[in-house]
Amino acid sequence: MRSHLVYARSPRWADLAPHLDELCGGAGFTVHKAEGRVRAGLLDLKDGDRVFVKQIETRSTVSGLIERIRGSRAQRAVRGSAMLAAAGIEHPAPLAALEIRSALGAVTRSYLVSEALQRAQTLSVFALGRRGELRRDMSRRVAITRVVAKAVRRMHDAGLYTRDLQETNLMLETDADGYRVYFLDLEDFASARSVAIRRRLSNLMHLDRSIGRFVNRAGRLRFLCAYLEPGHDRTELRRVAGRLLRMRARLDRRASRPARNETTSALRWCRSAEVRDRRTDYIPEKSSGIADSQTQA
Repeated sequence: MRSHLVYARSPRWADLAPHLDELCGGAGFTVHKAEGRVRAGLLDLKDGDRVFVKQIETRSTVSGLIERIRGSRAQRAVRGSAMLAAAGIEHPAPLAALEIRSALGAVTRSYLVSEALQRAQTLSVFALGRRGELRRDMSRRVAITRVVAKAVRRMHDAGLYTRDLQETNLMLETDADGYRVYFLDLEDFASARSVAIRRRLSNLMHLDRSIGRFVNRAGRLRFLCAYLEPGHDRTELRRVAGRLLRMRARLDRRASRPARNETTSALRWCRSAEVRDRRTDYIPEKSSGIADSQTQA
């Protein structure tokens, strides 16, 4: 096994990156997430600084070779950060990215070191409180809904979308101007000349599924209205809401099917990568409403 430094914000982080295996196994690392192949948490450094570290294990040698070609999740996160920064969208900035490679050159795991958002909380915790103590503050919840909806719309209008928009991938904090929204899981971001209606609705549908456990139907419609911005009519709202419900039903049906094995999924990705890159479906730049562009989905 050998390490390969993908990115370092400064020489300080380049010196730290080769020691991530050791540091993440020490007392200074506090695990906040350990699910499947992902292990993430806060790392306290000797100089008193605190950073966020995300470690991702690769599924297999085949997947590791594909990761080497398309870029590991850490490498893709660095690219995603550059896109978000260029659009002026808030996110935790990467400090270092490292890959561990096998003798064959396959990526076996990768590390991403980024700024720690110590004052921010995930959307559900920020909106409701850790024990639900803020649930009854409706004016605050409505304000948060509008801020998040406008942040998602701004991301789409900037030509960006994500493959995994869930409430746990949105963090908020209070600042002097109100609320600040941060986008996480940077490796899932991609750009387009203009984000297609299908991509937009897919993002909204995934977010709708994740907030459905703590936001009622009225709250989710309120979010959709804020995303569509002033000027939409009831017909447009019903049309978009209906399409979202159909997309969600299809996703729920797919989720109930047996999972494909990883080799089949990897080969399928190889065959479809070129097709995905050539897609040109998009919403025209001058279009201000979603419903008007549905024919281009």
